[in-house]
Amino acid sequence: MAPTSTPQTPFGRVLTAMVTPFTKDGTLDVEGAQQLATHLVDAGNDGLIINGTTGESPTTSDVEKATLVRAVVEAVGDRAHVVAGGSTNDTAHSLEMARAAADAGAHGILAVTPYYSKPPQEGLLRHFTAIADATDLPVMLYDIPGRSGVPINTETLVRLAEHPRIVANKDAKGDLGRASWAIATSGLAWYSGDDMLNLPLLSVGAVGYVSVVGHLVTPELRAMLEAHVSGDVVKATEIHQQLLPVFTGMFRTQGVITTKAALGILGLPSGPLRLPLVELSPEETEQLRRDLAAGGVHL
Repeated sequence: MAPTSTPQTPFGRVLTAMVTPFTKDGTLDVEGAQQLATHLVDAGNDGLIINGTTGESPTTSDVEKATLVRAVVEAVGDRAHVVAGGSTNDTAHSLEMARAAADAGAHGILAVTPYYSKPPQEGLLRHFTAIADATDLPVMLYDIPGRSGVPINTETLVRLAEHPRIVANKDAKGDLGRASWAIATSGLAWYSGDDMLNLPLLSVGAVGYVSVVGHLVTPELRAMLEAHVSGDVVKATEIHQQLLPVFTGMFRTQGVITTKAALGILGLPSGPLRLPLVELSPEETEQLRRDLAAGGVHL
């Protein structure tokens, strides 16, 4: 069974979008994935996003995705929410992916805005509704116009929130004004999808975050959230400012690249990247070390 959730925090509060470990020859590292998932939950994550962008979902097969969900649920499913990336820009394929994730034991579906196709808002409404209708699992929308090319408008979010299984939104829109209105009018549980904006989004009504830097600083992210919830704005701000070099360093290039580099140095399962992603250069690795050290993380 999945951990207890509430309507306000359907997937917990602190989630990490987990990388997908590969072996040296580039195949799925199932044991490594279980080890990394266990490490992240032990560090304080309430949930993990599997098969998201940070999990290199564009270059993993449907079989690999289902295998990964099954393995992570087996490892930590009794202690953490396992939310599976379950969509592409093809609605029919997305329904297959969502059903496969449900069959593999996922506790929820992360449904990203269809990318590249640039559908109108009515297309988004029908796409997400079809995914929500495909299984009995709760759905977290993923609004990331920087990658998809199309935002989910506030009016569309309000309409989608009427579906009983569409319960949350991962916000990577980078617009605090639009987020404020959408949180106030949709009633969706709001999760920051942009680490630099974790605290600002909490201040306008978000309940938690889906983080990339959580691979390295989950305890600090949880402490920041707990300080905010308890009303200690000064402490929350101090932690946010302490982590600024981490937020900056981890996104100087694509986040999967820096995360796998950092995990590899720490001796945690990560493995190689699949093209078109490529490893950091030695100079970029040294810059990452400097950035992380400035934020209190020493590789």
